[in-house]
Amino acid sequence: MKPRRHPWLLVALLWVLALLNYVDRQVLFSVFPLLSSDLRLTSVELGMLSTAFLWTYGLLSPIAGYVADRFGRARAIGISVLVWSAVTVLTGLSRNMTQLVLARALMGISEACYLPAALAKIAEEHGPRTRSLAVGLHQSGLYAGLVLGGVGGGWAAQHYGWRAPFLMLGGFGLVYFVVVSKFFRVTAPNAEQARTASAPAVGETWRALARVPGFAAMTAAFSGTAIANWLVYTWLPLYLYERFHLSLTQAGFTATFYIQASSFMGILLGGWLADRWSGVSPRGRLYTQVAGTFLSAPFLFLLGGANSWPVLVTALVLFGAGRGFYDSNTMPVLCQLAPDHLRSTGYGVFNFAGNLAGGVVAALAGAGKSSLGLAPAFQIAAGVLALSGIILLTVRGKLVSEPRP
Repeated sequence: MKPRRHPWLLVALLWVLALLNYVDRQVLFSVFPLLSSDLRLTSVELGMLSTAFLWTYGLLSPIAGYVADRFGRARAIGISVLVWSAVTVLTGLSRNMTQLVLARALMGISEACYLPAALAKIAEEHGPRTRSLAVGLHQSGLYAGLVLGGVGGGWAAQHYGWRAPFLMLGGFGLVYFVVVSKFFRVTAPNAEQARTASAPAVGETWRALARVPGFAAMTAAFSGTAIANWLVYTWLPLYLYERFHLSLTQAGFTATFYIQASSFMGILLGGWLADRWSGVSPRGRLYTQVAGTFLSAPFLFLLGGANSWPVLVTALVLFGAGRGFYDSNTMPVLCQLAPDHLRSTGYGVFNFAGNLAGGVVAALAGAGKSSLGLAPAFQIAAGVLALSGIILLTVRGKLVSEPRP
């Protein structure tokens, strides 16, 4: 019999992986000024580094999600961390734009295997009473990774050069892979084998997912939030560096800490609230998501026009808090629409659509930076974010009530 503590140990183990997942991808954005001067990269080329990751990550996510559902979520998680850690080391060894683009594309492929498998694994282990909070705790690791990637990456690059953070992070990930492998060898094999043995073939999986009520609307809403998030992830450090004349360390800290600290609180509060609200109404988790988008959208708009420090910090904090409400409930709401054997695949489709859209916007923002600037891009993204909340409301009549022991 599985120990009662196992579901929370799983969250703790995957929290570290979530942190690594995002710090490895985010650190690149904090060293943009050094990359630009060292390798003579233009703004368009810097934007393409983000796009190379996002497009490969997005394109491979549905396939990676299906592989996790079909062949084992624990196996997908382990392979993912091994490969992305090796690629992080290769990023630090890159000598030109071609090598950087290739490394970012390989990182996109490897990291695509992680999040759909990890979130479905947590949802599998946690029931309705704790599912949103457990997912929220895991997602807080992503936020911590964004902060560490922004602040730590900027600091390390400023003191030791832009290659140093990639080499250190990749090395740590390779060591942690051993811990992950040992944990899943002890806890996962029997449950994984029982579930994957009954998983349907690929064609049947896609057809079943297409028939899930509300899935298309959730995908569209996820894409809208991804546009806002990836625009902020990619360009906010450089925006602050230029607009407020901050150092690399200060820009990295400001672009990540305020958003991620408030997102951390928002995701825990949103997870706790959704778990309790869902006991009263099957729409509780969805309404928590909608509230998050309607909170974050106006403050993203305000961010684009901020000219003073207090206004800037207020916008960053409230944008982050709303985003936390949304993020803690994406997989839990999907659990009310789709059966267990479709959930990794379903989240993979979300990543495909969201990162494809985010990649386009990151490249367009870089291409239009010299003529329009970045502020209008943030404000347009705020409108897209508000529209995502409206789209989510169309799902409310399709949710299935969760049995609560």
